[in-house]
Order: sequence, then structure tokens, then C-alpha cells
Amino acid sequence: MQDQPKRGSLLVIFLTVFIDLLGFGMVLPLLPIYAKQFGTDESGITLGLLMASFSVMQFIFAPMWGRLSDRIGRRPVLMVGLAGSVVFYTLFGIATVMESLTLLFVARIGAGLAGATISTAHAYIADTTSLENRPKGMALIGLAFGLGFTLGPLLGALAVPWESMNAPAESAAQNVQLGPWPGYVAAILSAAALLLAIFVLPESLHAKSESAARKRFNLAALREAISVPSIGLILLTIFIVVFSFSNLETTLSLVLKEQFQLTLRDVLLTFAFIGLVLAFVQGGLVRPLSGRVNEAALAGGGAALQILAFGWIIYLLGLPAEQRGMGAAYGVLALCTAGFAFVTPSLNSLLSRRSDPAQQGGAMGLGQSTSSLARIVGSGLGIYLYEDISHRMPYYVAGGLMAVGLVMIVIVGLSGKDFRAETK
Repeated sequence: MQDQPKRGSLLVIFLTVFIDLLGFGMVLPLLPIYAKQFGTDESGITLGLLMASFSVMQFIFAPMWGRLSDRIGRRPVLMVGLAGSVVFYTLFGIATVMESLTLLFVARIGAGLAGATISTAHAYIADTTSLENRPKGMALIGLAFGLGFTLGPLLGALAVPWESMNAPAESAAQNVQLGPWPGYVAAILSAAALLLAIFVLPESLHAKSESAARKRFNLAALREAISVPSIGLILLTIFIVVFSFSNLETTLSLVLKEQFQLTLRDVLLTFAFIGLVLAFVQGGLVRPLSGRVNEAALAGGGAALQILAFGWIIYLLGLPAEQRGMGAAYGVLALCTAGFAFVTPSLNSLLSRRSDPAQQGGAMGLGQSTSSLARIVGSGLGIYLYEDISHRMPYYVAGGLMAVGLVMIVIVGLSGKDFRAETK
């Protein structure tokens, strides 16, 4: 195993994750406009299904891609995923031009299927880093995650006519016709990453480890890996913390429009701000601290920050509208995002360290699938709580779930050992 992967390899892995989150961040703040343009039902069920379709595909296919990469190698799986992104983001642009809801669903389902290879990107990092450098490698993926979520909303702005950018978001959703360029630009970036993968990316599974993976991989071995108590606890913890954060993720655009009366431009900029904070914390804080502070401590600190942030959100939303300042809103979003930036790569690193190297792709796929399932469930619950109970209720639930997650992180940190230590 290499202690440091080559720079060209890191660039391709970085771009793979970046493009996955670029598409996710591009669509999220523009969903109200898609709802109007494609004539979805007023109940929001179709819109919810459109949003969930991406995560459903990742839930189903992330473990499958990961397990396949354990057998045939990481490189071919990553290239297939990037090729799929080229096709389906192009289709996304075409669907916008044709104003076809059916094609839009096909594009989002396909993008989710192709983007599910993010689990293989995690496995590639695990293949090419030592246990000591593993947290830094996972933080690099987190940095790509943050930058993709930063530029996604800005890329989405290419679809919106300039004269509509300063209109209230609700008004813009009723009057704007989207353009196709977000899909086309994402397809071009995917094609560039695919070319880099073809000409630059080496295979990370060495002949010995690849042979071992082919020989040892089967469903019984995978069930055995999941049965390890620490692995099961980590997956459950990932589900809880992502479920918690998804309450903010899916209700934020509603809060910004309805509680803070932001324009469409400011909604897009706020989502970009969240991604920028995520990228800064992942690259500027998590990576330097990784290796010096253990993963459980980093994840626990991040969970504590998020609990404080959810309490702050509840306080802000309880104030009269004229007393809610956007400065405080940006502060609380920065705090919550920074906490999430510490939690996710740390838990992924723990999952990798405690998994059999021959089953690394399958293990990381399970982690990604768990995150996707949490987003699917959390999305539906968050919107329901906000619309039908109280605009503060999603954050009470999020804070309570994150408190449970913090307890789980402590338990995970105190139990279990690295895979190599367990086999000695």
C-alpha cells in the first residue's frame, strides 16, 4: 500500500466527488422553479420524489458499485460512473429545453446511479493511504464535497435570467423559465474528469490485494464484516447524524424564502456560502488536525457544534420577523456546517480503518448508502414537520437526533479497534 497517492490520482478522485456534489448543489436551491416550470402538483409529492430519486439511486447502488470495485478494481468503476455523469447531465440540459418532467426524472435517477461511485472514491483513498494518513485522505474528499456544494448553486444561477435574480424567491419560482446550461456545464466537467481518469488514474488495487478481493469476496464475507459490532455502530451513527442534518438541508430554502424574505440571488449565494464554509473547514482545519486528534474526538466536537447551532436556529425563528438579522443567520449556518464538516470525514475514516481491506469498497459503499437512506427519510420528515407542525420543529428534532449521535460517537470511540489490530 502506498503512503501517498500520486497527485494525478488525487485530482481525478477529487473531481469525481466534486462533480457528484456539483449536481446535487445545483438543483437543490432551484427546486421551486423546477416545480413551476414542469407543472408539478401543488401537494409537492412529485417534487419530493424528484428530489428523493437521486438519493434513492445512491442508496441502492453505492454498495453495489463498492463491492464490484472490490472484484474488478476501482479504476473501471470510477470511469463508468464519470461516463454516466456525462450522459445524464447532458440529458438534464435537454430535459430543461424540452420542459419534460419524464426526462428530468430519468436524468436525476441516472445522475444518482452514476454518482453512487463516490463510495469507490472513498475506497481508492483507503487503498492508497496508510492508517495514519487515512483521515487526511477522507478530509480531501470532504473538501471536494464542500467545493461542489459551493459552486453548484452558482452554476445553477446560469439557468436563471438576470432580471429575475433580485426578485423574491417565491415570485421567481412563478415566473422564471430555466435554461439548460447547468446540465451542460456539469456534463463538460464530467467529460474532463473522465479523460483524466483514462490517461492519468492508475489502479489502486495491487495484484495481490485484487486477487485476495476476488478470492475472498462473497455475501457471507460481507455479512461477517457488518456483524463486527464497531462497524454496525459506526453505520448507525452515520445514519443518525446525516438524518439530523438533512432536516436543515431540506428546509433551508423554505426558511430563507418565508422567514427571511430573501431574493433568489441571495438564496443561491447562501447555499454557496454553506459550501464555502464546508470546503474551508475540511481543507483548512480537518486535514491539519487529522492524525494529531483521533477521529472520535473530531466527530464528537463537530456534533456538539451542530447541537449548539440547532438551538440557535430555534431561538432565531422564535423572534419577530423584524428582529431576525441575516448576520446571525449566516453565523448559525457557518457553525452548523463547520460541525458537519468535522463529523462526516471522521466517521468515514473510522469505518475504513475498522474494515477488512479486501472488503473496503463494499464497506464504504454501505457507508454511502446509509447516508443516502438518512437523506431520503430525513427529507420527508423535515418538510412535513416544517409545513404541518411548526417551522421550528425540524430543528428540535435535528438537535435531539444529534445529541443521540454524540452519545453514539462516544461509544464508537471507546469500542472497537482497527482491523489490523483485531486480526493480530
